[in-house]
Amino acid sequence: MELNVRNELFINGQWQPAASEETSSVINPATQEVVGHAAYAGAKETEAAITAAHEAFCTWAATPAAERSAYLQAMYQKVVRHADWLAEIMTLEQGKPLEEAKGEVLWGASFLEWYAEETKRVYGETIPSGSADQTFLVKKQPVGVVGAITPWNFPSSMITRKLAPALAAGCTVVLKPAPETPLSAIALYQLFEECELPAGVINLVTGDAEKIGQALMRSENVRKLAFTGSTAVGKKLMSEAASTVKKVSLELGGHAPYIVFDDADIDAAVDGLMMNKFQNNGQTCICANRIFVHETIYDEFVEKFAEQMKTVTVGDGYNDKVHVGPLIHEEAVQKVERHIDDAVNKGATLVYGGKRLNTGAHSNGHFVEPTLLTGVTKEMELYQEETFGPVAPIFSFRDDEEVLQMANATPYGLAAYFYTKDLRRTMKISDSLQYGMVGVNAPALGFAQAPFGGMKQSGMGREGGHHGIEDFVDYQFININY
Repeated sequence: MELNVRNELFINGQWQPAASEETSSVINPATQEVVGHAAYAGAKETEAAITAAHEAFCTWAATPAAERSAYLQAMYQKVVRHADWLAEIMTLEQGKPLEEAKGEVLWGASFLEWYAEETKRVYGETIPSGSADQTFLVKKQPVGVVGAITPWNFPSSMITRKLAPALAAGCTVVLKPAPETPLSAIALYQLFEECELPAGVINLVTGDAEKIGQALMRSENVRKLAFTGSTAVGKKLMSEAASTVKKVSLELGGHAPYIVFDDADIDAAVDGLMMNKFQNNGQTCICANRIFVHETIYDEFVEKFAEQMKTVTVGDGYNDKVHVGPLIHEEAVQKVERHIDDAVNKGATLVYGGKRLNTGAHSNGHFVEPTLLTGVTKEMELYQEETFGPVAPIFSFRDDEEVLQMANATPYGLAAYFYTKDLRRTMKISDSLQYGMVGVNAPALGFAQAPFGGMKQSGMGREGGHHGIEDFVDYQFININY
């Protein structure tokens, strides 16, 4: 199909090739076919983008909130009108089924709409002073140029989730998308160009991830980093940010517990786990990684969940009968296989799935069967680390204290879920889980109007809600004497 996606950078309001005129190929993980190309830039182009954003900052920061709001509304409308096109691009370069891809595009658009309104609600305050001829003011000032680094698993919504609050606050942006999925970012910028934002307000650089990242981190003019990705990379970026004392927000890895208590609605818990675990083929930082089911309902839950898993069809996302697409690359497949093999070798029972799919329609892609494991224990690798794939390991527990200890026994603290009908238990467990987000009888946590983020080594800062704009402003205290 004809994508109509450029293979250039967007700097200071202009499309341009990389200085070397090099491009990189974008590969469809379902077929291994080349589906497009992106400019392969490095430090030089990134520095030019930073300069453009820095020069545009003062004017953009001084632009009235109502005008910034109008730009964001226009961006929202563009995304909604072209949602099918954006979804097709995403499926080709990332693999998720078309319907799911369109859902992501529209979810991402909701952040543009939300922050179009929030830009008019960046309130300051007046503080009573100790003198009759003195006034204390507190204002929120945009932090400056924002470097935004986004991942491949949500290549559209992670962009808008960072761009929208940054622009609403009055910041300018230099964006580096994941090298696996640059086409979604380029397509968004093609739409945003039509909204006629002032030159330099939004910039896009694709190419050498290390060199682009280093240029962003070294620059004195980049005052804020917004990053979604692995904890290992997040720690490195946080360390590098210290040299210029950048503000940072980091949405990092997760290792989500999914707890089903003995009084839960089992059917609702099974349905919720199906949606949560197999969204994006398990390649989400908030999907269930450790599933804890009370021993009195364990067998019933496993039976019902296994039956539902058998209805899942794996394949190319362009097939409308497919529920789950490919993993992003070979390394992801190998990690899933390693976790399954380790669990089975240490005594787990393989109830369903567990195989790489590599024949027929699956012969060229990175496909793994949805996998259900029981008899899982703490000694297994998948208890210790995030799988990031379609593996559902089910643990048994006896009481609330035991499951809380297991759920919290991780350095990560992004998302957790539990199912119960007991209000008292709901409040106690919610308070005791060491996670930034908790779903109670609910498998979804990402909403434009709510704060998204983690505790411990799952990161810092929040995206979404009125809280999300706080990471893009500095507080300024003004003492007025008269």
